[in-house]
Amino acid sequence: MRPLFIRNANQLVTLAGSSTAPLVKEKMNELSIIENGSVWVEGGKIAAVGTDEELSRRFQERIAEAEIIDATGKTVTPGLVDPHTHFVYAGSRESEFAMRLSGATYMEIMNAGGGIHATTKATREASEERLYEESKRRLDQFLLHGVTTVEAKSGYGLSLEHEVKQLTVAKKLDENHPVDVVRTFMGAHAVPAEWKDNPDGFVRVIVEEMIPKVSELGLAEFNDVFCERGVFTPEQARTILEAGKAYGLMPKIHADEIEPYGGAELAAEVGAVSADHLLRASDEGIRRMAEKGVIAVLLPGTAFFLMTKAANARKIIDAGAAVALSTDCNPGSSPTVSLPLIMNLGCLQMGMTPAEALAAVTINAAHAINRGREIGSIEAEKKADLVLFDVPNYMQLIYHYGMNHTDTVIKNGRVVVKSGRLCY
Repeated sequence: MRPLFIRNANQLVTLAGSSTAPLVKEKMNELSIIENGSVWVEGGKIAAVGTDEELSRRFQERIAEAEIIDATGKTVTPGLVDPHTHFVYAGSRESEFAMRLSGATYMEIMNAGGGIHATTKATREASEERLYEESKRRLDQFLLHGVTTVEAKSGYGLSLEHEVKQLTVAKKLDENHPVDVVRTFMGAHAVPAEWKDNPDGFVRVIVEEMIPKVSELGLAEFNDVFCERGVFTPEQARTILEAGKAYGLMPKIHADEIEPYGGAELAAEVGAVSADHLLRASDEGIRRMAEKGVIAVLLPGTAFFLMTKAANARKIIDAGAAVALSTDCNPGSSPTVSLPLIMNLGCLQMGMTPAEALAAVTINAAHAINRGREIGSIEAEKKADLVLFDVPNYMQLIYHYGMNHTDTVIKNGRVVVKSGRLCY
């Protein structure tokens, strides 16, 4: 593989110096921008970062052998990281959109057999091959929007056979697609219809059958649970998360999305890597998360699409908790793959600054999936995951909502999107 020399970016947004811990409080506004910046890439990793003048002088005898990428007038950032998605699924739920517009709530739709239950039915019926092809198309769209690493949760199987099928598809995509796919087991996404009258029995199935098998097969790194009234109680969630820890699965939690339910407090108690949603999290729960280093993964696209008030990112950041942002890509409550749009919503709906929003989809998002030492910033020895956006500064990337400015995407030192088109 020839070296890559990305030259003369109008802004090179490095976020350097944050590999060991996520950015918090005022540090989230420190992006470490280099004007007229350049990056030398070798062997799939970043070898050097600096001004074009500095790197041209340092590598003057090797420039002729390198592939040159002219970033003049463009903004270069780390590859975007999406730390919370459900993108491996079958089917679609556009019919629920009209129901919500007519006043039906998320839980009303789910309790009527829609929502997660509808996608579970479609995903169970889909062959592994069909599930792979549908999910691959979504992963291509992530890549076209500048995402180079994505977390994928299961949770639309809700049985051992079909949870394994979902995670197997995610693993194969990780192996075959340029985007890195980090896998999370989420058998505790909902209580399936066949266990409706015995939810504790389903918890036992998760703990005694699903978690051991997922661990044995090496299909997941994290274990997540939807802790919400009408789904899983804090006590059930604790049982599931502690069982996962016993099998080496790091805990995550869908917390306090619909009402205050102690999810943020539970995340701190079990040592979760992240607590996600947090629209209704208590002040005490946020304080405990900050104290224990639990990352808040916020999902403004979900609040936007469900027409509800978003989480208060400003309060969470000011309380000292690290904040990441994610699409929550899923078929019902957030059918999007656009992290640039999510950054815009983070600013308009949650009180974030543009700098905080960019930090939240790069280095903090990387830490939310335990990858902060490998990706999320532009520093020597890290993976060469980079995006060239066709805007002169990062502010325009966030200011222009609903637009995709992705020009070039580099994954592990290889160009995989060129002039806005897939080329892998």
